[in-house]
Amino acid sequence: MSIVVRTLSERVFEVVREQIVSGQLPERAPIRQDALANELGVSKIPLREALARLEQEGLLTSQANRGYVVRPMSADQADEIYALRLAIEPQAAAHAARVADEKARAIARDAFEKLDSAAGTNLPEVAVRNRDFHVALVRPGGRLLTTQLVERLSVLAERYVVAHLQPAGRGTRAHQEHLQLLDAFLDRDGPALQALLHRHIVATLDDLREQFGVG
Repeated sequence: MSIVVRTLSERVFEVVREQIVSGQLPERAPIRQDALANELGVSKIPLREALARLEQEGLLTSQANRGYVVRPMSADQADEIYALRLAIEPQAAAHAARVADEKARAIARDAFEKLDSAAGTNLPEVAVRNRDFHVALVRPGGRLLTTQLVERLSVLAERYVVAHLQPAGRGTRAHQEHLQLLDAFLDRDGPALQALLHRHIVATLDDLREQFGVG
């Protein structure tokens, strides 16, 4: 029975996270647990588990007498997320590219293709595929904690990815940059991949700062 509950909680977590990323659950609005449980067709137990996990992931906050609310996006949070990514991800991907076996290389290709196929569809789906691609460039390094950190930061970045891709032309640039990242990874060119990924993350953060009106 516990396995079923955990599986259901995982699914609820994914659905609610998508609602947050898409903006269906607006920032600062209280999460009405009764209504949300009825909408999803689940009991409050898996919903509470999912909401607690979303708070741990930094997407929700809990407030006295208000329960959970969606954490608002901010320039400060974007700075923190992308600064941590810069500190961890480029070097981790460079290491992974050097040691990746053929299976890992195939997974990276597949992740890129799925990201490319999602482009032009709904942006929350693109954000998920973007996360999968970035994690695929790091996981072959075999450093579990590093991979977990990159994945968690990528989850936190999903709403910012959606915001970043909304202006016209951003999707095309992102595609070109991701293709360059994949090519460097497949070439096992660690230094090039590290430099490209650093530039890719910095450019995204610069765009987000501009959107937030931060000089």
